[in-house]
Amino acid sequence: MMTEPLAPAAIPPGQRVYAIGDIHGCSDQLDDLHRLIAADIAARPGPEITIIHLGDYLDRGPDSAGVLTRLLRPFPVAPGSAVPTVINLMGNHEALFLAAYDGEAGALDMWMNNGGSPSLASWGVPPRSKPRDWPKLIPAAHIALLRGLRLNHSLGGYLFVHAGLRPGVPLAAQTRQDMLWIRNSFLTWNGPLPAVVVHGHTPEDHPVVTANRIGIDTGAVLGGPLTAVVLEADRLRFLAA
Repeated sequence: MMTEPLAPAAIPPGQRVYAIGDIHGCSDQLDDLHRLIAADIAARPGPEITIIHLGDYLDRGPDSAGVLTRLLRPFPVAPGSAVPTVINLMGNHEALFLAAYDGEAGALDMWMNNGGSPSLASWGVPPRSKPRDWPKLIPAAHIALLRGLRLNHSLGGYLFVHAGLRPGVPLAAQTRQDMLWIRNSFLTWNGPLPAVVVHGHTPEDHPVVTANRIGIDTGAVLGGPLTAVVLEADRLRFLAA
């Protein structure tokens, strides 16, 4: 049996994490990846399981509403498997949508310019409707889910976050803006960070693993796979749909 690659950090003993990259309305791929993860859990029983979605559930793809509905359901484990802990993080697209939903100045145009129209269509919201009319058509459970999203999650030597961290800034001082939006200054940084960062936000043709980060946005909405990194002890591997 082939040895799994050494990871840049470690997960505490007796635990396993599946972290999933940017979904962007690709509900069919999310279903497929969840099934792969459920099969993997059944085939490798034992550890305590955590599943982390890294944000960007909305926009650009065809079924943002369906993605949120799936996140509200219990994770579809195989019979006899332990029910995992599921953690849903916020992406910049969820932040954009909520700002538009709440009627913040300029937010509607900003969201629509970043792929909001397909999300409205998935909820059956007329494209020229005003945000004040959206609560009639967008399920309250979807809004509650989005408002309850976390910015990051720490486990072992890892920090899970949508976009990344600002180099040289302690974790407690990191800003919401950077955790949701940062790119170049984070992606080009080769030095240490408060933890090894597992992130999405910036699409690549394949997962990126360096000494300080693991990037798993493989452009599902652009025709690429939807990718999960599997972290256990000091090893990693990938699943993709």
